[in-house]
Amino acid sequence: MQRRHRVRNVLLGVVGVVVLAWAVLFITKGRFLKHPFESIVGRLTNRTVTVDGDFQLYFAPLRIAFVAEGFSIANPGWTTRPKLFEAKRIDARIAPLSLLFGKRRFYSLDLDGGAADLEWKPDHSTNSWTFSDKKGGKPLAFPRIDVARVTGTTVRFVDPRLQLRADLKIADITSNDARIGRSVGVTGGGRVRQTPFTLTARLLSPDATVNRGQNQLVMRARAANNVIDVAGTLPSLAEIEDVPLSVAAKGRNMAELLDIIGVVIPQTRTYLVRGQLVKSGDEYRFTRLRGTAGDTDLAGTLTVTNGERLHLSSRLATDKLDIIDAAPFIGYNPDIVATKGAIAAAAATGAAPQRILPDAALPIATMQRFDADLKWTIRTVRSRNVPISNVDVTLVLDRGRLALEPMTFSMARGNVAANVVFDTQKRPSAVTYDIRLASTPMGRLLAGYGVAEAGTSGTIKGRIELAGRGDTIHDSLSTARGRIAFIMPGGSLWTRNVQLAELDIGTFAQKMFQGALKEPVRINCGLIAFTVRNGIAAADPILIDTTKNVIVGRGGFSFKNEAIDLAIRADAKKFSLFSGQSPVGLGGVFAQPSLDVISPDLVGRAGAGLGLSLFATPLAGILAFVDVGDAKAAACGPVLSGATAKAQRTTKGQPRDDVGRGTTAKDEKGKDKQSPGQRKKFLGIF
Repeated sequence: MQRRHRVRNVLLGVVGVVVLAWAVLFITKGRFLKHPFESIVGRLTNRTVTVDGDFQLYFAPLRIAFVAEGFSIANPGWTTRPKLFEAKRIDARIAPLSLLFGKRRFYSLDLDGGAADLEWKPDHSTNSWTFSDKKGGKPLAFPRIDVARVTGTTVRFVDPRLQLRADLKIADITSNDARIGRSVGVTGGGRVRQTPFTLTARLLSPDATVNRGQNQLVMRARAANNVIDVAGTLPSLAEIEDVPLSVAAKGRNMAELLDIIGVVIPQTRTYLVRGQLVKSGDEYRFTRLRGTAGDTDLAGTLTVTNGERLHLSSRLATDKLDIIDAAPFIGYNPDIVATKGAIAAAAATGAAPQRILPDAALPIATMQRFDADLKWTIRTVRSRNVPISNVDVTLVLDRGRLALEPMTFSMARGNVAANVVFDTQKRPSAVTYDIRLASTPMGRLLAGYGVAEAGTSGTIKGRIELAGRGDTIHDSLSTARGRIAFIMPGGSLWTRNVQLAELDIGTFAQKMFQGALKEPVRINCGLIAFTVRNGIAAADPILIDTTKNVIVGRGGFSFKNEAIDLAIRADAKKFSLFSGQSPVGLGGVFAQPSLDVISPDLVGRAGAGLGLSLFATPLAGILAFVDVGDAKAAACGPVLSGATAKAQRTTKGQPRDDVGRGTTAKDEKGKDKQSPGQRKKFLGIF
């Protein structure tokens, strides 16, 4: 019995103490707890907490009443601003048990002049709103607020890794019964790296609780001529982690969009892309991407990883790629190509007049700051001349080494495989080109240039292997060394297509009068090859053997100034009247090649024929144009193996003396350089 009395007395004593404490707090409003509050909360958060003005902390009656004027909590020492949060006045009613269990709950909150300064540590090991010394920054969490009035609130956010700074202003908020009766607006701006941006956003939650309901976010940002729209439903006011959001971006150039985060891609024409964004840790995953850039469609995924090094991983698929939209991949501005042509686009990169090789420098510094891997498939390419389809591109950028390994596509029923490497780790960049053309029907390949397919069964295959140094395509080719070779196995071509090239005027005229223009001419074998040294490509050899003629060429071209100086001639294997039997000159530059059919040799022979006609008889004049048909047939073995001119032979095994004469460039004074045994005129380098 006595024991029961003791227990009762203890309980009554405890209740009495609680009631007394409540009464004291209620009467004094707990103002005497100001300094203990600052000290205790400061120790719990490892931050300095101060209240400069009025302070109240008491039960009213079953809710915790908290009032603080001039309230602030400090930032950790590594931040750029001293205070994490400060407010002119806070007046709140808090559910007591929610401070111990579960989600914090505010029955009411009146906040005036709040300012939050949120920062990530540069290495992303923690953030300013995580009150712990342990590694890892926690997400920003908000309590449940049933009734709120929030005025004059600003937020500053800084992420050094993203090089992002945002200064935002939140419109005044009034909520009742845990509901916001109208949308909450956010306005502001900032910088991403060096690019300024503006932002407007709204939280649309007319029938949802601020912390538990579905908070519909609608946001639009503008930066560098781009407009980015984001929309979605947030599980809580500031929770975007692992939340799918719909995104749409549009602008004049997608390269300007990605340049905002320090990523370099080729330029595009006007674009519009839509997809879904999910942020998970350092990853920003864009899925279900669909859109257009210029006249090209795009679909696929993109993942941006904001780790120690920025990394992009993308998988894209295109149904139809417009050839103009591919121009930026070699340095052209597609808008200039579309409106003014390739020469104007090359000039815009700094190339000399009438040049077509772009002279735009690679963005070396940016390429060395981020990594990327891309897989891109393209079903067809819209091209006026050459049909291209089934493009498969694998691109890897690793610390400044950009490799297309491999890039494959089908061209005119033939297959092309290329490996191209730009290694900017070496200065100037080390560039290699390895392009392989599988056996391709010439009829269809040339059909886009006005040559009919019917009657043409010849094929062509080849390889280009070049290595040079330079930070532009022009520079890398101007210093290149290597070999270019295209092989033609046996096949047939229309007489109309080859006869003029052979300059066998007699045979051509005869067939023309007979109406036999479509009779095919048999090619036994052919090789068009060049040896490249220091950007100069010399014919090594040009040799095509047909049933009636042997076609040989000398000269070459220059990547330095894009000049062409080739002479092609055909020697008949049998007797022919009115054979030109003199070289056809191919000159000019890449952008404007010229064909010179009336060569000095031919003019000389015409003069000789005219002289014979005047001083002898008309029959004697004809003799000047007679081809006795003594051309030596080529052994096809060395031709089909792509051998150099030195290795070419006649069918009798004798070394050929009509190929391998080579070419040489003029020196700086414009004089022809000498080569052993002969003087060889070629390209003037200017």
